[in-house]
Amino acid sequence: MLGRAVTFALVGLEPRRVEVEAHLRSGEQPSFSIVGLADRACQEAKHRVRSGVHSALLEWPRHAITVNLAPAALRKEGTGFDLAIGLTILAASGQVPSGRLEEHVCIGELGLDGRVRPVAGTIAAAEGAARAGFPRVLCAADSSGEAALAGVEAVGVRHLAEAVGYLLGQDEIAPSPPTDDGRPSAPVPDLTDVRGQERGRRALELAAAGGHNLLLAGPPGTGKTMLGRRLPSILPPLGRGEALEVTRIHSVAGTLAPASGLISVPPFRAPHHGASPAAVIGGGAVPRPGEVSLAHRGVLLLDELPEFPRSVLEALRQPLEDGVVSVARVGGRALFPARFRLVATMNLCPCGGRGDPRLDCVCPPARIAAYRDKVSRALLDRFDLVVAMPRPPAEELAAGPSEPSAAVRARVVDGVARLHSATPRRTAAASELLDRAVDRLPLTGRGRARVARVARTAAALAGSVDVLPEHVAEALSYRSPSGLTSP
Repeated sequence: MLGRAVTFALVGLEPRRVEVEAHLRSGEQPSFSIVGLADRACQEAKHRVRSGVHSALLEWPRHAITVNLAPAALRKEGTGFDLAIGLTILAASGQVPSGRLEEHVCIGELGLDGRVRPVAGTIAAAEGAARAGFPRVLCAADSSGEAALAGVEAVGVRHLAEAVGYLLGQDEIAPSPPTDDGRPSAPVPDLTDVRGQERGRRALELAAAGGHNLLLAGPPGTGKTMLGRRLPSILPPLGRGEALEVTRIHSVAGTLAPASGLISVPPFRAPHHGASPAAVIGGGAVPRPGEVSLAHRGVLLLDELPEFPRSVLEALRQPLEDGVVSVARVGGRALFPARFRLVATMNLCPCGGRGDPRLDCVCPPARIAAYRDKVSRALLDRFDLVVAMPRPPAEELAAGPSEPSAAVRARVVDGVARLHSATPRRTAAASELLDRAVDRLPLTGRGRARVARVARTAAALAGSVDVLPEHVAEALSYRSPSGLTSP
């Protein structure tokens, strides 16, 4: 007696088809084994599936049961195979029609009481089902709307007995509609709260429109973190394709709340400086997306940049250049997208007094040099915009509300549209100014390219069809200030 079902395993964000086969042998001592390179969580399905079948008031076969997860060379991880294993055993024992089961892809975890629970990566597995030509996915009711985003008929069930009734034709379950209206987003801090710091606000607008990396440096209490946390409030909303991409990453990482639907707002991530390289960049024994991938299409804020381990900061260089994280393991390679706007903040010295005329820096030169050595020149060169944040005067702090985020976002959206429709081109005078800057300033080839990108963004925000010398001059003014490079 043999039963079959189809499910999907995830390698990074990529779904891989898995054939679940159950073979029942009579005349032997009843037993239950799972083969096919299953990890511990998957092996423990033996206990969950058996209890779930009993809780659904179904008959557990008194045979020697062997479940094979093919291909056997692909490592199977997690609890998402439970539903497929349970239904395959029921099909092998004749309690579920095999033909009807093989028309579906099964995704879900079983509880001891027979409940079907959602699992991480449902949308990615459903996309694999759609590409493989399966019209229907049988999954937990709480994740059916997520699965429907992949363009398949998502049949959501809350209990194993409900899934069996559906496959027997006793219960009609309408496919769930995609929950693409977006989840309710938490209130985002508004730029109207910021007093003064016009240069920092301008850099924030450039970063939002051009996707530039931004470093805010200055004494404590000047509003560096406050500005960085307000960048999401002026970002354009995600397009349909971008929203699906972001939702897939968060689903695989397990940070997508059940029944939350499509993520339509740019994500914002702010990891603590004690986070490990695997937590920030991604990886681990079982490769999972890190903070840089969870911030894909959004903002990654690294507050107090020099406090992060050097290994974390140096590992940032590759995703900042390539927009992707490649995690290599003996069993294969996982790719995670990582195109984000990096916003970092830092003091100019360990005590925080440097750069503030009202304070005396007590740090010896050796300590200042060691503090700055935590951020390499190679990483510093990858920031398009570097802003020295002075302490605002009393009259600015006492002023009324400043320009709100909604007005700035409108300019950003217009600027992005101009960059995508007709990228401004440099005039001869602007190119001459840029060439002179390369000869006179410590500007690398990468730095020159980043200055050119910022100048195009400034021209687009100004509504100019050409990149003029004043736009290049503004971009050059955001290169590393002397306070970060001189002792």
